[in-house]
Amino acid sequence: MDDNRIDLNLFRVLDAIHVQGGITAAARALHLTQPAVTHALNRLREHFGDPLFVRQGNRVVPTERTLAMIDDVQRHLRGLQGTLRLDTELRPETLDLEMTIGARDLLESLALPALADAFAREAPGLRLVNRRPPLDAVERGLAGGQLDLVFERRLRVGPRVVSQYLFDETLVVLMRRDHPLADSLDRDAYFAAGHVSVSPLGEPNTLDVLLGSQGRYRRIQLVSQHHFSACEIAAAGDLLLTLPRFYALKMAALLPVVVRPLPLRVKPYPIFAYWHEVREADRIHQWFRQRAIGIVCAASAQAGLLDA
Repeated sequence: MDDNRIDLNLFRVLDAIHVQGGITAAARALHLTQPAVTHALNRLREHFGDPLFVRQGNRVVPTERTLAMIDDVQRHLRGLQGTLRLDTELRPETLDLEMTIGARDLLESLALPALADAFAREAPGLRLVNRRPPLDAVERGLAGGQLDLVFERRLRVGPRVVSQYLFDETLVVLMRRDHPLADSLDRDAYFAAGHVSVSPLGEPNTLDVLLGSQGRYRRIQLVSQHHFSACEIAAAGDLLLTLPRFYALKMAALLPVVVRPLPLRVKPYPIFAYWHEVREADRIHQWFRQRAIGIVCAASAQAGLLDA
């Protein structure tokens, strides 16, 4: 083209379509109409002489031309966003937005009460949503903006997902107070006993995967969707429940149960915070994740998961 000038806002559209995987989702993320996003994409296509995205099923996938420039586009967009916010004082009390975290029910029990209390005082206009995605969908959710911050065990994620170690999760055994094994739980008794397991998404229990790799198997007699109901089941019968220590101790204060050490040699599970690098320099997201991670770590210290 004779005139190489181009509206830089069009690159925001390119990035949004790439991240969201579709024009409709990009329009929603940018708070634009679908025709406006389509018009912007057509201008980019004309400028580069390339379709930039082609439809594949329910998604659009980038062409080689888009893949060749998307990293530069995203890097420059982050730089421009950071520059625009340098001189703007961040005032949490004036924020009006929604942040979505991803946490399992146990970590939700640890994190959400503390997060709700802190943000109600610091940023009353912030709406906090917790969704637990399947583990293989975490990276896609972070990249697509459906998730802002995830608290989870070690995950296999790509280089564009940033992680930060938080604390270790130690497993214990919960049983009713007058259980025959309350004072005599050893390895043999553990494998001979019946167990209740928790699997909200139908995924295999991490402990059972580990034991199976060693040729050992627990006698699972009941599978529950929620840890609280599993605790109630253990409190009412003979089944043992293996779960993280912090939640077991919380339940021991509410139900007629006792907590005993797991009679197996199992390393603690490290818990991490995960977020996408595309939001690394975003000042609002930076404030949110630093506060959220700090609050969760403080709650962890109070629960005895790490040194205060």
